[in-house]
Amino acid sequence: MAQDKIMIVDNEMEIIQLMKLYLSREGYEVVWTTDSTRAAALAMEKNPDLILLDVVMPGLSGIELCAKIREQSDVPILFVSCKGQDMDKVLGLSIGGDDYITKPFSPAELVARVKAHLRRRNLQNSSGSGLSPERNVLSAGELEIDLTAHTVTVSGAPVHLTAKEFELLVLLCKYPNRVFTGRQIFDNLWDTYSIEDDVRTVMVHISNLRKKIEPNPERPRYILTVRGVGYKLVPQ
Repeated sequence: MAQDKIMIVDNEMEIIQLMKLYLSREGYEVVWTTDSTRAAALAMEKNPDLILLDVVMPGLSGIELCAKIREQSDVPILFVSCKGQDMDKVLGLSIGGDDYITKPFSPAELVARVKAHLRRRNLQNSSGSGLSPERNVLSAGELEIDLTAHTVTVSGAPVHLTAKEFELLVLLCKYPNRVFTGRQIFDNLWDTYSIEDDVRTVMVHISNLRKKIEPNPERPRYILTVRGVGYKLVPQ
């Protein structure tokens, strides 16, 4: 089985060398660049399994680069940045990032986060590898999730989701009308490695998902908020 490939985009060589050292020890193939202006093209060329992306860089910022990569790929993107304000984290997640680690970070935490995201991605990619030709489909009204093909359609039109958005939608759709708290959703999708604002992270991903699947995100018909409790998916 081919080893997973990690791409690092950061303008600090010391940070790159530190991350490369610990990730290589875990058996990952590591590619890197300090040039954010060519990172999107490099990502398409190298086809990494996960990207570690700094926020503050000359040329394209990490936020701009994430948006550019998201136009072509749903590869997990973990922001690694010295900017730790809530709004910076929310912006990074809302633009398509999957997680956010603040510098200075523990190398052990970094490796744990990487492993968690790759484990989930690899499970998704292998979920349809059996010999059965039957489609493994979840549906709710005009919403349809093909777990084997890893696709989502609404009223027959394809919807492009990031890996984490797909996981979130599958979780809610598997348990229709069940109310999940923000913490329960976070624990299900981000394993045991919490970040400080876990509920805010879930809120951002819920908002992103609504923008993509709801006819009117301001008045959702699928993913409803249960005030003071959490969220549920209501089949139509």
